[in-house]
Amino acid sequence: MQHLLEKINKFFLMVGLGLSLNMMTSCDSNFLETKPMDRFSEEGVWEDPALINTFINQVYRSIPSGLRYSFYNLSIISDELNGRNNVWAWGVLAGNLTPDNLSHANLWSIDVTPNRSYWKTINYTNQFFLNIDRSRSSAFDDNLKNRMIGEMKAIRAFSYLNLISLYGGVPLITKPFTLNDDFNVKRNSYAEVMSFILSEIEEAIALLPATYPAAEQGRLTKGAAMAIKSRAALYRASPLNNPENDPEKWKFAADAAKAVIDLGMYNLFQDYRTMFLEENAYNSEMIWQRPYNQLQNAEAVYVELSLYPNGYNGFAQIHPVQNLVDDYETTNGLLPKNDPTYDPQQPYVNRDPRFYASILYDGAKFQHREVETFLPGGLDSNEGPVSGWNASETGYYQLKYANEKIVNPSSLNMSRTPWTWFRYAEILLNYAEANYFLGNEDVARQYLNMVRKRPSVNMPDVKELGDALFTRLVNERRIELVFEEHRWFDVRRLKIAPEVMSEDITRMKITKQPDGKKFYEVLFWKEANFNPERDYLLPIPQDEIDKNALLEQNPGY
Repeated sequence: MQHLLEKINKFFLMVGLGLSLNMMTSCDSNFLETKPMDRFSEEGVWEDPALINTFINQVYRSIPSGLRYSFYNLSIISDELNGRNNVWAWGVLAGNLTPDNLSHANLWSIDVTPNRSYWKTINYTNQFFLNIDRSRSSAFDDNLKNRMIGEMKAIRAFSYLNLISLYGGVPLITKPFTLNDDFNVKRNSYAEVMSFILSEIEEAIALLPATYPAAEQGRLTKGAAMAIKSRAALYRASPLNNPENDPEKWKFAADAAKAVIDLGMYNLFQDYRTMFLEENAYNSEMIWQRPYNQLQNAEAVYVELSLYPNGYNGFAQIHPVQNLVDDYETTNGLLPKNDPTYDPQQPYVNRDPRFYASILYDGAKFQHREVETFLPGGLDSNEGPVSGWNASETGYYQLKYANEKIVNPSSLNMSRTPWTWFRYAEILLNYAEANYFLGNEDVARQYLNMVRKRPSVNMPDVKELGDALFTRLVNERRIELVFEEHRWFDVRRLKIAPEVMSEDITRMKITKQPDGKKFYEVLFWKEANFNPERDYLLPIPQDEIDKNALLEQNPGY
């Protein structure tokens, strides 16, 4: 812990000497565009509303997202994606993770994963609360100040929600540390931190506006804070954190989701494929998105370059696994293994439209040709003429988030795809799940089917009862929210990880025969093991444990 806090406070120790800030002005595109500023003293920062706003923008920029360094997101240590030649991720899946050998599974230490640690964000918010009352500027009215306080409370609550979902109870720190402070701090319980999260969110909801001007989109709104509350309430009520199955917690979760629905501000966007792209940013479904202004200030979010097949001059760093493909239903509303019309030698015919919107497969039409992952000689295989070493290892490429308009992607040719933290479909599924556990299966089916009836999806209604309905709810979240960093949390909080995360990871091999016909074969790819005695949580890095005698390691590590 000492090591962590030393790192995250270097920034704030610099403030008194003069801190170089990046001014994020309200431009036409959005509020996170940056321009360089001169140095300002600490007093100057907290006396000037414009500089305080700059500080807040930096807090937003610090929040981890799944697009930044997509090679290391949570999807590659779940049953969604493979990371090419990614030994550390394969080790996690195989059950070989230890506190001494974390690599990029270390989401705790700020110096190891500077864009994947929530501690930096939390310390920023704590610095804000320590200093916000310094401002005496006449331009700093109460409405602006209250909005800023609401933003920081919501961000701090969101950060702690992610930490306790990854690690269980963590130290609850509400003031910035300096290097002279005592770094020996105990972990608070999950319940204590969750109580703090819900309290902070309630205060934030009361302070935040319903909307912002177009130039300020991306800031936290009242609806976004309510969405954070919905997710927090659902996680708290889930079997992992609610072993006694307290119905009051499920009722609280249902009410939190319904409150967002009853705002009447959000609805399902018609086109699932383009919903996530730059041209449809901040659409009617999006509750909270994080803009990336790549052309003004590159932040290592080269979406197309990272995702495109090698034959399209992409690096193809991550690849969907066959396990995921197998969970996309046919248009009959059945899993392939349960549909007698499914032909394993025509595996991509008549599948859920969200499959075609999210995954590039052999034969998929993309830009000027069909994707070719077959062997021998497929243009997008490891025998392709362009960068064969960048080919998919599973037979698939991720399409979701990639903008097909980008041809020959590079660090100078890319879209400005935003990251989606919350959208309306999640809220509908939260409400469906909470009602299922309350015994209101008719309501659960109603809201589950709302998501399936999106015009561009229009899948058959779910009609199952009991355990079969639960299975459908789980799979709907898997498909609808794919690659949005939900799956890692969902399989754990619902306590289905011992089953789904112990299945071998598989890939597709496609052989093109001399007569032109293709032969499809599902093969073993990587071993997967889930230890229920420990793997529900990540380990705290051993060096942090060594430096803080009061910081207890998670069970089993």
